Amino acid sequence: MAMTMHVNIVSAENEIYSGTVTQVFAPAEMGEVGIMPRHAPMLSTLKAGEVRVVPQDGEEQSFFVSGGILEIQPHIVTILSDTAMRASDIDEAAAQEAKARAEAAMKDKASDMDYAKAKAELLEAVAQIETLRKLRKKK
Repeated sequence: MAMTMHVNIVSAENEIYSGTVTQVFAPAEMGEVGIMPRHAPMLSTLKAGEVRVVPQDGEEQSFFVSGGILEIQPHIVTILSDTAMRASDIDEAAAQEAKARAEAAMKDKASDMDYAKAKAELLEAVAQIETLRKLRKKK
């Protein structure tokens, strides 16, 4: 019998995923982490990117998070993010448009605050596009 753990992926609006899995991969601030049952407790910030979960049936599922917090306990993994969605729900046209808007805003350096916000939006849009690219590669 394979060891399992419970994972919850939660956005500001609602719960995106809750289930029993054998593995979780998440974009921690210092690099991607692979999590298996009985992982040592850990708390980390997340950067925008793809979260992958492997349920007991082995069919990997992909999600996008805009950043957030990752909490690992030996049998429970919790991912809290302002924005989280199934990777298949990402609107590629909207992500490309957001990327273009952010790039334009970064060129127009009206203030440091505007630049920082534009950079954050650019990183999120690029992460969404990259998540879609990875999802298409798997199919």
